[in-house]
Amino acid sequence: MKKIALIFLGLSTQIFFAQANRFIYQVTMKTDSTNRNDIKTETAYLDATPEKSIFYGEKRLQRDSLFTRMRQTNGASFDRSQIQNLRSNIDYTVEKDFKTGKNTFNSRIARDQYSYEEDRPMEWKILPETAKIGEYKTQKAETDFAGRKWAAWFTTDVPFQDGPYKFSGLPGLIVKVEDSKGDYSFDLKETKKIAEIQNFNQSGNVVKVKRKDFVKQEALFRKDPLSFMQAAMGTRGGGGISAPQSRGSMRTPDPNQRRQMETRMAEELKKNNNPIELN
Repeated sequence: MKKIALIFLGLSTQIFFAQANRFIYQVTMKTDSTNRNDIKTETAYLDATPEKSIFYGEKRLQRDSLFTRMRQTNGASFDRSQIQNLRSNIDYTVEKDFKTGKNTFNSRIARDQYSYEEDRPMEWKILPETAKIGEYKTQKAETDFAGRKWAAWFTTDVPFQDGPYKFSGLPGLIVKVEDSKGDYSFDLKETKKIAEIQNFNQSGNVVKVKRKDFVKQEALFRKDPLSFMQAAMGTRGGGGISAPQSRGSMRTPDPNQRRQMETRMAEELKKNNNPIELN
């Protein structure tokens, strides 16, 4: 009986470590600095194993599931309103490799996917202040990152030195992190076991660039989004890097359609003037 119990214990331990953990965060964002009453709230997931993690928006997962069903039904289940409802301000993923220390940011600019490795170390100052957040005993830490001052609350009760977005490097899981201006906040709401971490299959080519080149491309898009999208059809992109191969062709719209597109894009970008990273 003792031998059977030990075998059972061993199997149980293997099953536990074979599983991944999903940490579910509520993300609060004020993306329009001219209208601070416009507060956007979304749900995001941090899927983690002892080797790696990925942070992404819940709507991204729902959108990918919708597109999968569309492909399986040859477009019969296409519903434009569903896609509109799944538009998200968390239109990126952050992948961390704990073995190599690499922190990879993936996001779309216009029609194409870009990827870069974060090159700025996150230096924390751990403070003596403690607090009980939900069921966790937490301790406070602060850092300056990408133009914002951040305060984080981490717990050593969870054996993951990780957190939402690009935040990591504390001796425990980050339960809450917010910037000093109150523009962005990540709050842990739930944890659960999952079979494996989410794996997103990127459609089309993913352009791997340096972070500074990604910033340049993003600035070019914000300055003139329609011209940027048309220029991306060429063999070279802005900033001296190779442009990705766009999916399908993009015809030049007639003047009226172009003005409508420019107006719509300009309005969207105007309201999205307070990004999480200021520099």
